[in-house]
Amino acid sequence: MKIGLADVDGHGWPNLCLMKLSAYHKARGDVVAWWKPAGWYDLVYKSRVFTDTYSKDNLYIANAAQVIQGGTGYGPGPNLPDEVEHTFPDYGLYPQFPDTAYGFLTRGCCRRCPFCIVSSKEGARSVHVADLSEFWNGQREIKLMDANLLACPDHEKLLIQLAESRALVDFSQGLDIRLITPENVALLNRVRTKAVHFAWDNPNVDLTPYFQKFLALTNIKSDRRRRVYVLTNFGSTHEQDLYRVNTLRAMGYDPYVMVYDRPSAPPITRHLQRWVNNKRIFHTVHNFSDYAPIRKEC
Repeated sequence: MKIGLADVDGHGWPNLCLMKLSAYHKARGDVVAWWKPAGWYDLVYKSRVFTDTYSKDNLYIANAAQVIQGGTGYGPGPNLPDEVEHTFPDYGLYPQFPDTAYGFLTRGCCRRCPFCIVSSKEGARSVHVADLSEFWNGQREIKLMDANLLACPDHEKLLIQLAESRALVDFSQGLDIRLITPENVALLNRVRTKAVHFAWDNPNVDLTPYFQKFLALTNIKSDRRRRVYVLTNFGSTHEQDLYRVNTLRAMGYDPYVMVYDRPSAPPITRHLQRWVNNKRIFHTVHNFSDYAPIRKEC
């Protein structure tokens, strides 16, 4: 069979689903390549992570006997068959991201956050679904995509696997600051990381005691390596957004503003994002009220 792969989101981040499908079909003797408008395919897979807000599907595929589309960007289900899900990814699909492994050790999250689809899609419990060897074989860097690793009962075992790899680990979706304990921070201290990521999404929940607890336990000394996602434009006021940003900075964390449905966000929220996320500006202009675009509008 001739198999075509279509990464609807583009190639800014490897599509793990397509990498697994590619490896699976190649192992069966099929010919696998990126889909092109010319030629004929027995089967084309279209995979999409993001919705129309960020990634529009403009691909019309007429040169295939069958087209299968899937991914969060198309809505719920179907999941990959188990034999594909547990196939070692074909990293050769994305040579522009060398020496990096991508994968999940756990799936699901107990938080049921209304802005997030993980609980409804993957389950309201964080469960152990793979060991590190399922997607890592010595790469220098590991991009971990788990939604809530620390909520998994086996998380300490999994942290040990990450520590023993000696790879540079990026907890790309963040860790749950509310689940920090002396025991798991001791294990995190053994994991090689560029930075650790947390999140403060709900402005109505005071997470400062948890962040202070982590500071007392971690061996990460640089505030640039202690990063926190701050969700905006989802039921929060500008004052609540600014409070979280300033509180995190005062405690010794590096905030990073995430805007929910950016096209609908008010100008002041987009200004806040640019002020915070451009670190040269953020560390030079200490007060948001002194940020130039705000002064021009006032």
